[in-house]
Amino acid sequence: MEKLEQAFKLFDDYNKQSPDQLTWKGITYPSEYFYSVELYNWVKKLSPEASEGLLLASRSQHIGRWEVPRNIYPDGRIGYLTWRSDLKKIHAQKAASILQTVGYSDEIIARVQVIIQKLQLKLDPEVQIIENALCLVFLEFQFDDLVEKLPEEKMITVLRKTWKKMSKEGHDAAMTLNFSPEGHALITKALQDN
Repeated sequence: MEKLEQAFKLFDDYNKQSPDQLTWKGITYPSEYFYSVELYNWVKKLSPEASEGLLLASRSQHIGRWEVPRNIYPDGRIGYLTWRSDLKKIHAQKAASILQTVGYSDEIIARVQVIIQKLQLKLDPEVQIIENALCLVFLEFQFDDLVEKLPEEKMITVLRKTWKKMSKEGHDAAMTLNFSPEGHALITKALQDN
C-alpha cells in the first residue's frame, strides 16, 4: 500500500496543477484533481475489491489533461476523435513515468496503461468498471451544467451515448444519483425514446 499512496500523491500533485478550477459544496478545487478523486471514489463504490492496477488507473485516468487542449485539433468529429485517441496515449505514458519512479513492475504499469486507454471495453471487466465510473462522474458532476448549455436534442444524444457505454451495473448506479428536475426529465426522455 505504501507504493500505492506514493503514486496517488504524485498523481494528485500533478493534477493539482490544473489551471481550471471548479467549486463543489463551497470548496474550490483544481478540476482534474477533483475529477480524479471522484473517479477513484466511484471505482471503489463499484468494485470494493478493486485491483491495485484499477485503483492506480482511476487516479491517473486524465492526468495532465489540460496540457493538450481540444482547440489545438481541427474542428469536427475527426478532430475530436483524434484528440481523444492522443489523450489516452499521453495519459497512459504520464502514468507509466510516475509509476516507474515509484518502483512499480512493468506488469502493473502495462495493466494501468490498458485500463487508461480503455482497451477491450465491454470485454475486460476492469476497463468496463473504469468506463462506468467515468460516465458516473460525468452524470454526477458535469451533466446538470451541460443541460444549461446545450439544446435538448443534443443532450438526449449525449445521454444515449453515455448510457450505451455503461454496463447494467453502471446503469443501476446512475439511477441512484440526484439530478435536477430538468436533468431527470431529460434522462427519462432519452431512455424511453431509445
